[in-house]
Amino acid sequence: MEETRHKNEVAGEAALQALGYDQELRRSFSLIGMIGFSFSIVTCWSALAGTMTIGITSGGPPVMVWSWIIMSICAMAVAAAFAEYCAQWPVAGGQYSWVAALAPKGLSRGMAWVTGWFMLIGLVAMGAVNNFIGANFILGLANLVNPDYTIERWHTALVTYLIILVYGASNIFTPRLLNGVSTFLLVWNILSFFTITITMVATTKEYQPASFVFTDFQNGTGLSPALAVIAGLLQSFFGMCCYDAPAHMVEEARNPRRDAPIATLTAVLLGAITGFCFLVASFFCIGDIESVATTATGVPLIQILYDSTGSVAGTCVLSSMIIVIALFCANSLMAETSRSMYAFARDHALPFSKVLSTVHPKFEVPVAAILTTMVGQAALNSIYIGSYTGFNTVISIATQGFYISYAMPLVARLISELGYGKQPPRHPKYNLGRWGVPVNIVGATFLIIGAISFNFPSEGPVTGDNMNYSSAAVGAVMFISLVTWVVDGRKNFRMPDLAHCIDGIDAGSVGQEKSDASESGIEKHSQVLEKAA
Repeated sequence: MEETRHKNEVAGEAALQALGYDQELRRSFSLIGMIGFSFSIVTCWSALAGTMTIGITSGGPPVMVWSWIIMSICAMAVAAAFAEYCAQWPVAGGQYSWVAALAPKGLSRGMAWVTGWFMLIGLVAMGAVNNFIGANFILGLANLVNPDYTIERWHTALVTYLIILVYGASNIFTPRLLNGVSTFLLVWNILSFFTITITMVATTKEYQPASFVFTDFQNGTGLSPALAVIAGLLQSFFGMCCYDAPAHMVEEARNPRRDAPIATLTAVLLGAITGFCFLVASFFCIGDIESVATTATGVPLIQILYDSTGSVAGTCVLSSMIIVIALFCANSLMAETSRSMYAFARDHALPFSKVLSTVHPKFEVPVAAILTTMVGQAALNSIYIGSYTGFNTVISIATQGFYISYAMPLVARLISELGYGKQPPRHPKYNLGRWGVPVNIVGATFLIIGAISFNFPSEGPVTGDNMNYSSAAVGAVMFISLVTWVVDGRKNFRMPDLAHCIDGIDAGSVGQEKSDASESGIEKHSQVLEKAA
């Protein structure tokens, strides 16, 4: 078994070196650890817990329940495309690296640059949002136990700072525990789902009728029915996110070409099933909608659990299970973001790239990238002190940044498939075959619709306080990427020619018989394997 693991690690290092990068990070992730890491971030059911009351007034439970099924199918299409890309190009850059390999030559650098900026800013923002959710749960329980306690915005910010410090230190000083922690968290996440869902259903005294869950349309937004439905869809879009995590940790996987694709697909499948079951159960168990939406705890799920169990102690125990998930999700997001920043800097795409791409020789992690991630998250969490509307913009950046960066590689592949440039290479073993184009079309359409939907208002009449600033956030990211491209990127941003290299084998030989393979490609692959061994 140890010999097999060593061979897999050697093969992973060889593939990375053949793609033009040195192996600097420690390969410690097993398959189960990678699945646990990915699901700890995706964890759809707990993410939906914080947005369901918005969905109830934005079209009602039917919109969220039925849209969740459709979105889960579409997300599986995106995950399948990502799995193919992970297997073909196992590098920590993820989306922007895939774009560089898939897009026509004249567009690849520019598209990869924009994708990288949306990806990175989206990751930093998502980390800040998760810190906010974890802090809300902690302070919400404090209010439940002591109703006289009033939650202030600056209290929430201080707790987010503590979360950032704890998990920043964990990422720097104990990175070798990440695989074991992720394995534990996979078990904890699933057990928490069953425990909370079953307890909630078993202790609820009066259930909502089936019509409330599956058919009754509700609109308390002040918008037209069509816009209310779009506002309800946004909650499902937010719940199904972050399944690119294995791509950014792939350089730390023992068997990257196998483990990262499996982890991507498994996390989305688990998220789809647990998310659907939790939504249906919660909507049947929800009590007075107004009291849940305006709960003093600030967390609707805490109020739902308290209404169901009637016990402060029981609610604290159940809510604490979700707090553990949120806190360890902060740890995982810190790791994912820092690896993405490290990869982007390694390709000379960021200011101080040399510093940000340096891996500490003792800890075997990019310490400067972790510290920068901590500062970025803290800065975004600080916005909440001054403006709730301003922090909503952070949420918009997180969600829309992800969806745009997700769509770019799929669009790049379709552009090339349609004949605008050289057709992208396909790995002889790891590819979707004839299903590649249909899967990419479904996934790209879903992501583009999602990205557009994020710009619609969620309540009316629209004012300065409730306006959706997503379009402004996207414009800001585009402006940043444009300025940095003009000042620095067009001169210094450079990447290996990934489009002509799959696992160290010349792309021109893919799909041909071994006797027709390029001798130079085989020779290069052999040299890389010998060097890695």
